[in-house]
Amino acid sequence: MVRPGSLVRPGAVQSGTVSGDLIDQLRVLEEMKSAISGLQARIAVAFDLAQRAEQAEAGVPAAERGKGVGAQVALARRESPNRGSRLLGLAKALVTEMPHTLAALNSGQLNEWRATLLVKETACLSVEDRAAVDAELAPDTGAFDGKGDKAIIAAAKAAAYRRDPRSVAQRASHAASERMVSLRPAPDTMTYLTALLPVARGVAVYAALSRGAESARSSGDARTRGQVMADTLVERLTGTRAGFTGINLDLVMTDRTLFQGDSEPARLQGYGIVPAQWARTLLNDDRGFRVWLRRLYTAPATGELVAMDSTARLFPPRHRRFIEARDHTCRTPYCDAPIRHIDHIVPWHTGGTTTLNNGAGLCEACNHTKENPGWTATPTTNTADTTDTHTLQLRTPTGHTYQSKAPPLPGHRPLSFASSAGQEPQAQSASPEGDREIATKRSQNRAGVGAPHHRGGALHQS
Repeated sequence: MVRPGSLVRPGAVQSGTVSGDLIDQLRVLEEMKSAISGLQARIAVAFDLAQRAEQAEAGVPAAERGKGVGAQVALARRESPNRGSRLLGLAKALVTEMPHTLAALNSGQLNEWRATLLVKETACLSVEDRAAVDAELAPDTGAFDGKGDKAIIAAAKAAAYRRDPRSVAQRASHAASERMVSLRPAPDTMTYLTALLPVARGVAVYAALSRGAESARSSGDARTRGQVMADTLVERLTGTRAGFTGINLDLVMTDRTLFQGDSEPARLQGYGIVPAQWARTLLNDDRGFRVWLRRLYTAPATGELVAMDSTARLFPPRHRRFIEARDHTCRTPYCDAPIRHIDHIVPWHTGGTTTLNNGAGLCEACNHTKENPGWTATPTTNTADTTDTHTLQLRTPTGHTYQSKAPPLPGHRPLSFASSAGQEPQAQSASPEGDREIATKRSQNRAGVGAPHHRGGALHQS
């Protein structure tokens, strides 16, 4: 409240008002989040030590101790295994080597992200030098008050270089070996193609694309500068303006979407959900695709692909194709990495069968993690619940269990949803062993369309 006679600056919000109290609450909650992050770091380190001690008592070789700890931290924090390993590394650095940064986190002077920046920028230093930089910067004294991420990174880099210029230089040299290209989904059927390159090469690539765009624009090209650069990149890398050359695309859609103009979205393997109209437009593209229609059959209530059996140890191509279509990404909870391995949930050497029910798509890291002592996985089937998709249960060395369900395929509606909407559930289709491939396009490139549940489809395109 404003006292009578007090001078109020126009537009100012006085402390004690609702708005002022809300801002105070936001600050307190932010400080609590930081303090909780510090506590999580200490618990993670304590858990790592406890696991190593238990593994030593169980006779696990010293070189094998500690494996899988990061994955368990990830599951507990509902993060991906990769993120869990980084969180564990952050915790160890803060608790054992950077007490000042940890104190700043505990007091709310620093949030978890900025503490991560300080840890990252001192990772190349020895334990002694890192501790010296931690003491020099001492963020718990308020040295970084009002500073943004870039200012914190710059201060940490400068301090690290003063302590050990050789290690910092070696780190920069080593960074070139980590060059890579990655692809991740973006909204509206777009993707981010990212290249991590040495600075000279990156600048050269960007300059070449810029020159091409400027030349095209000066010649009257109506595209924007960014559009020309993107199109030039695609053309120079693939050798074709369309950008398609010798690749396969797996597009899963219902028969209603494919043939009847239904609005049920489709799913593009490696990307995710795409609009129905976009999928149909892709099929009707005249840039020289060859398309195969492959029918995939699923149970009407669960949306589960019909099982196939094999006595082989390795999953045959059809099994792999079905599991990849069913699981879409790594089946470890909270991990959405691309599938690299088709794995037996119950290991083959312990009697696990080579069936769709006992198969799961995993990334490489998660497949190796589940082989560590104390980790088990089992496929679960609840006969009383006919609405479940394929489910596996993961058990960690501490006895905690986590469930992973395969994502529903396009067109699937739970039985309860279909009934409430007045729809009749469709009868279960026949085995996929009798699937047929129909070539419907022209070109030497290859593609395929198939049909899951109620005969939806999967498009393979190259």
